[in-house]
Amino acid sequence: MEEIDLDTRFQEAYEKASNMSGALPQDVMLRIYAYYKQATSRDMRMPQNTSGFDLRSAFKMNAWMQVRHLSTDEAKRLYIEIINSVIK
Repeated sequence: MEEIDLDTRFQEAYEKASNMSGALPQDVMLRIYAYYKQATSRDMRMPQNTSGFDLRSAFKMNAWMQVRHLSTDEAKRLYIEIINSVIK
């Protein structure tokens, strides 16, 4: 059996996540967000307008900062893993 490449598996996990119903715990949602951002964004930029930077955005930025050491491929693997674990 041929192994599906990482980008394809990542896209499939993203589609699964997009179609999930039901609420997940906030810490899980933040990890999903952080892995996705690390996997898809080249660099982390702080918002220019900090007056609109609310608490929710601060939590999301903090979650992303905690995984910024991961490579794109590592973040994709962790994203796939967490999506598959919450779907089961």
